[in-house]
Amino acid sequence: MQATLEHMTVWGLISDASLLVKAVMLTLLLASLMSWYLIIQRSQVLKRNERQLNTFVLSFRNTSDLHSLSRNGERPHSRDNGVEPIFQAGIQAYDQLGQHSANSPEVVLEGVERSLYVAISEQEVQLEKGLQFLATVGSVSPYIGLFGTVWGIMNSFLGLSQVQQATLSTVAPGIAEALIATAIGLFAAIPAVIAYNRFSARSQTLLTRYYAFGNELQVRMHRKLHGASMNLAAAA
Repeated sequence: MQATLEHMTVWGLISDASLLVKAVMLTLLLASLMSWYLIIQRSQVLKRNERQLNTFVLSFRNTSDLHSLSRNGERPHSRDNGVEPIFQAGIQAYDQLGQHSANSPEVVLEGVERSLYVAISEQEVQLEKGLQFLATVGSVSPYIGLFGTVWGIMNSFLGLSQVQQATLSTVAPGIAEALIATAIGLFAAIPAVIAYNRFSARSQTLLTRYYAFGNELQVRMHRKLHGASMNLAAAA
């Protein structure tokens, strides 16, 4: 009886599992570790982008000179992510198209709008990094664990054919070690699904705010361009 109790421990069941079930458990464990790495990493990225957006929009609304904000916003850590690359893309398009006097305000604003759309699309790609993996782990891990469970139970019942009298103590270890695979699969899947849903919602909220910022930037440029056009017309 003492030997049976020692055998019926989690580590004992895992060590006595078949090679295929061990491979399933190891795969699920690696998927879980990678998921937690992505959960921590993406959480930090989203938090940084949200904080950067709040700070930058406040400075944008309190600044009348957009070019001074552009010079002050060129920081190495924000060139690839966040709202500042969107702002820089709009300013660069505005300056390049505005240099040509033949371009009407509508042409300049259309070019700015296209540049903003491309920049926001690039940020969307950045925000969605890792989400596909979390979705895959969340949807596939339970089935991988179930496969290990089915295989372990099948081996357990095959072992019963080799004994003359089947008892609960004979079947229990094999079924228990098989069910551990399902438990590990759920352990990997549940955090991944929760994180995927949470990060998807936060990413969509950020994208909506990016588009809103782009529209606000276009409004500022529209006023500036049409104000300059009216001044030229009055001078003529």
